[in-house]
Amino acid sequence: MLSRAKPAVGGDMQLDKKKKKGKKIPKLEDYLGQRDYTGAITLLEFKRHVGEKEDDADLWMGYCTFHLGDYKKAMEEYEVMTKREGCNPDVWVNLACTYFFLGMYKEAEAAATKAPKSRLQNRLLFHLAHKFNDEKKLMCFHQNLQDITEDQLSLASIHYMRSHYQEAIDIYKRILLDNRESTPVNITVALCPLPLSFCTLLPPELQVLNLDVPQHVLRLHCLYLLIINVKQIKKAELKSLMDNASSSFEFAKELIRHNLVVFRGGEGALQVLPPLVDVIPEARLNLVIYYLRQDDVQEAYNLIKDLEPTTPQEYILKGVVNAALGQEMSSRDHLKIAQQFFQLVGGSASECDTIPGRQCMASCFFLLKQFDDVLIYLNSVKSYFYNDDTFNFNYAQAKAAVGNYKEAEEVFLLIQSEKIKSDYTYLSWLARCYIMNKKPRLAWELYLKMETSGESFSLLQLIANDCYKMGQFYYAAKAFDVLERLDPNPEYWEGKRGACVGIFQMILAGREPKETMREVLHLLRNTGNPQVEYIIRIMKKWAKDNRVPV
Repeated sequence: MLSRAKPAVGGDMQLDKKKKKGKKIPKLEDYLGQRDYTGAITLLEFKRHVGEKEDDADLWMGYCTFHLGDYKKAMEEYEVMTKREGCNPDVWVNLACTYFFLGMYKEAEAAATKAPKSRLQNRLLFHLAHKFNDEKKLMCFHQNLQDITEDQLSLASIHYMRSHYQEAIDIYKRILLDNRESTPVNITVALCPLPLSFCTLLPPELQVLNLDVPQHVLRLHCLYLLIINVKQIKKAELKSLMDNASSSFEFAKELIRHNLVVFRGGEGALQVLPPLVDVIPEARLNLVIYYLRQDDVQEAYNLIKDLEPTTPQEYILKGVVNAALGQEMSSRDHLKIAQQFFQLVGGSASECDTIPGRQCMASCFFLLKQFDDVLIYLNSVKSYFYNDDTFNFNYAQAKAAVGNYKEAEEVFLLIQSEKIKSDYTYLSWLARCYIMNKKPRLAWELYLKMETSGESFSLLQLIANDCYKMGQFYYAAKAFDVLERLDPNPEYWEGKRGACVGIFQMILAGREPKETMREVLHLLRNTGNPQVEYIIRIMKKWAKDNRVPV
């Protein structure tokens, strides 16, 4: 017992010293200085629970939840404050900001107008005017902006969202003169030129940055903005980005989820994108793209029909939807709208030399059936789309439409998509290319692989008429024979009769094997027309005279 007494006493004394030494309670200012909003909220909630209230604790709670990205909780905090007597009038503009980030723009405007005039209120109303497409108010609030960093950053962001990229770059570069170490501004400057060109790599400004959590999300957003091949994005990199978006950094998680849907080709789109429509500007557009890829053109149209386009991307997508709906419904009005949207983008000074701008002009001329002009624009960008099935589909059609069937056939055969290869438009154009390139047997094989349908009947008509026109009478006769059996139309008999006589002439000229005569006679016997006996009699007589077994 004695042997333990002294160490026990000594131990207690050391323990007490440690306790006294460790009694330093963290202060709210420490958490705020470190931007540890989760820690700050935990401290505020603890003090609420034990009855120790910080000065302006409710305001700090709203501030921390807002900066953590928990806009719903911040909104609830501020709404409670507005119902109290003697409410700080600045609460209204803070509440308006939470509404804005939740996509509740009308509520945001109503709350902001109850706040006293301030630079923050002006910036918020400036952004709301952009959301409402109210040019008059936009210019009014624009005039109230001052030459301070916050106001200039707001102005730059509006320029960016209105596709005035050069103006945005100029503002950011001015800000960088006084804030050279500002990582977010450096990243934004790197992002601005991306829509002006076709990029396949991450800009060097972003590759060299030692990114912390917020910038990891900006880097993912940059990857999303780049027009790149999804296969180039490594899964490990995406996982790293997700892991770095820690629980203390909430606001970007919706952006990450949105962007991952894009990277994964639309996987999970219906679960993730609908709640984000009007919150993340691209969410509506990407949901429209998803519906288009699912061939749900009507749903895509319903989602975009009331959108007043302001950016090239919105004009292009609205044009694509109208073009798809116009083709599906055979509506000249929708096709006309699509053509006008494409022309507007492709002819604009800011887009005419970009890849999307040239594609728009190609689409405009495609709808006008001016295929020589289509090829001028598609030829200028084809090196970027060598393995793009959709591009090659349109490119091959334009080639065939101007009579360049050899190159058209080559491009058609580059296409890998089974969906496109089973489409009647693809099959009919490829069959025509085969026929024009003197490969009628391949065209006939395309028909044989099709299931019986209205489309197979149309393909038969194309093969019959095109082969006849090109003097490929054997396959013309086979096609007319099937047509005649499916539909006893006198025109099909006349076509078959002419084709069979054409084969006979080619046999006489030595351009067709004599053995073909047997099959010709078989085709002729399949008809009930009385003229057939006279033709058969002449052919059989020739065969007998020339010792051709029939």
